[in-house]
Amino acid sequence: MAPHKAPDASRRSDRSRRAIYDAALALVGESGYRRTTIEGIAARAGVGKQTIYRWWPSKAAVLMEAFLDLAARAAEEAGPQAGGAEHGIPDTGDLAADLKLVLRATVDELNDPLMEAPTRALTAEGIVDAKLGAEFVAKLLDPQLALYVTRLRAAQEAGQLRADADPRIALELLIAPLTHRWLLRTLPLTHAYADTIVDYALGGLAPRP
Repeated sequence: MAPHKAPDASRRSDRSRRAIYDAALALVGESGYRRTTIEGIAARAGVGKQTIYRWWPSKAAVLMEAFLDLAARAAEEAGPQAGGAEHGIPDTGDLAADLKLVLRATVDELNDPLMEAPTRALTAEGIVDAKLGAEFVAKLLDPQLALYVTRLRAAQEAGQLRADADPRIALELLIAPLTHRWLLRTLPLTHAYADTIVDYALGGLAPRP
């Protein structure tokens, strides 16, 4: 007889953690942040609620970690050509092309049903819950925005942007219109819109003769 193999506790824990992530994201997308509960997450994931409390101190911590994991997987699937956080924004020497590539990837991410519902729910809750909003910014948004700052500063050094332009303000000219249209659903969020934002923003940031 083959020797009996003991269950792999780490593999079981990974499966449970993944199930909890998926359950948390599904519930916050379906019911919103406030109606999502630890009990509901546990029931959807098929685990005891004590399992969740053993790993996380609160519902917010579960959802934040689940969302960060989702964002990391999306960036990994997009690959370096789309400017995933691990790789930074591409620097081909053509700033407009590089920014359009990244903004198009952002459009695809915001339009992805898997990403849209939890992103919208956490963004909305972060507006009224200052602590959650600050955590959302610090753990997710700031690392992504830092990539834009790095790329825009490189463009300044190459003489492609005005030397007196503030990269932190410049990146908001790119990101804010996408966020506004997506949050308020004023008009469709498309690649063509992303390209136009880059053209308009760079037109005002180019060196003055």
